[in-house]
Amino acid sequence: MAVAGPELVLTAPDSKDLGREASALSARMPDLLMQARLVSNTVAHGIHGRRRAGPGETFWQFRRFQSGEPARRVDWRRSARDDLLYVREKEWEASHTVWIWIDRSPSMYFSSSLAPCRKIDRAVVMALALTDLLIRGGERVGIVGLLRPTAQRHALERAAVAIARAPVSDDSLPDAAPFGRFSEFIAIGDFLEPLSDLEPALTGIAARRVHGHLAQVLDPVEESFPFAGRTEFHDAASGLEFVAGRAETVREAYLGRMAARRRRLKAVTDRIGWSQLIHHTDRPAQEPILALHARLSGGGDPRSFGAASASSGNRPRQDAEADA
Repeated sequence: MAVAGPELVLTAPDSKDLGREASALSARMPDLLMQARLVSNTVAHGIHGRRRAGPGETFWQFRRFQSGEPARRVDWRRSARDDLLYVREKEWEASHTVWIWIDRSPSMYFSSSLAPCRKIDRAVVMALALTDLLIRGGERVGIVGLLRPTAQRHALERAAVAIARAPVSDDSLPDAAPFGRFSEFIAIGDFLEPLSDLEPALTGIAARRVHGHLAQVLDPVEESFPFAGRTEFHDAASGLEFVAGRAETVREAYLGRMAARRRRLKAVTDRIGWSQLIHHTDRPAQEPILALHARLSGGGDPRSFGAASASSGNRPRQDAEADA
């Protein structure tokens, strides 16, 4: 938390208040669920699911037999119903399971008056909207640590209940999650922990042949650093404090280190073949959902995903900057 004058209000809970914040998140869940449905409905208009034919065990659809195909592909039972020949297609297994992970660390409960919501609220809306959107397209979706993969339509409500009951957590990226060989992984968080911890976690998950996507959720002040005068910075996770007599004098150095941190994180995601986007909580939630859906569908260039926001940033905390 930072105190920088009446024109800018920042809120971040102390460690003793995190239980109360988790309860408040639970109370807001009906509203967040409604927001997620609205976002999903908006994004779903005009797009299609990712299901397509390919090697697998699950029946997808019948289609007309095409000249030149091997006769062994004909489904004679279905073809016996009329005068046409049909082929039974299976669904491509590589698109079966999408895992979503939500960062529930104390830093996600940070917000400023420049944004309409806290980062955790936006992350929950994104996760629920993606769950709804992907299940509509026939995908199996799981919430890491909270919900087993499912394609049932009522999974959205189950996911909301599971998230509402989950406590604040300092857990890092879930390298022990039951990812399958063809799984896709969407991680939603601020990713402001030390890069010395983040890099091996990302590399370890990618080594399991998981294709991943990072959605970094930031408050606008975490990259713009709009502070001046005597400013006190407080880290909700560790309790560390830093007092700047004239905050404007450290702005350039702060922004430079944040830019270097973003480049280093981008280098990691490029190396392991993952996509990355940056979303600010003063922007509509539809923007990152559209970008993520395009990437999951195989469209778009992952190198361009940073264009969803102007640039990355970091919140005012000393331990997160140490490894930049």
